[in-house]
Amino acid sequence: MSDFLDIDKLTAGYNAAVVLSNLSVRIERGQSLAILGRNGVGKTTLLETLMGNTSVKQGTIRWLGQDITRLRPSERARRGIGWVPQEREVFPSLTVRENLEVVARGGGQWNLERVYELFPRLRERHSNYGGQLSGGEQQMLAIGRALMTNPQLLLLDEPMEGLAPIIVEELSEAVRGMCERDGLTAIIVEQHPVLALSMSKHVIVLERGTVSHTGGSAELANDAEKLNQLLGVAARRATTVP
Repeated sequence: MSDFLDIDKLTAGYNAAVVLSNLSVRIERGQSLAILGRNGVGKTTLLETLMGNTSVKQGTIRWLGQDITRLRPSERARRGIGWVPQEREVFPSLTVRENLEVVARGGGQWNLERVYELFPRLRERHSNYGGQLSGGEQQMLAIGRALMTNPQLLLLDEPMEGLAPIIVEELSEAVRGMCERDGLTAIIVEQHPVLALSMSKHVIVLERGTVSHTGGSAELANDAEKLNQLLGVAARRATTVP
């Protein structure tokens, strides 16, 4: 059992609908994990369940040695789980700086200056309102805002969706830096498999709501045949995965 995050025989979904079925995953501190799978297999639902936004039918989620299966989302956030939702959900009527400072929690390495170092565009736009930012800038703000809570675990749901290639490159490099240089534990859901694998060291693949494959990201990224077998998509050999 992992003392960091241990998901054991989890079955969960929305109201009566079951999406995750008997799923077990263990995450160690400092691990970066990509979650891959076809559409509708439960990738986002797994993140939503970790945040407490779904209905758990059975199984347990243990975080830092404590059972959090029934805790409210706000309590999970206070205990150190950060969340970057697919919808970004920045505050449109607050400035960039206000978006960051309103959620700030001390006691860790992340503060306003560190976020500005990670995303210089946010420093440049510090007085702009959230609703005035481009999609890429809003995503940077959403990630920066999550970091300001000084999480021990960061959940990223489709962080590159709908963004221009140059922004995708900038954001993916930032995510890699957070994990490799700063030692942040992260779980990443991303539709583009090679990109997801390039931002992580470990990977699980979901099929029908349960884990069908676990392994190293670099190994899977460089095995196009295996990747195609698992995901049913043609995947180029990844030469950028560390």
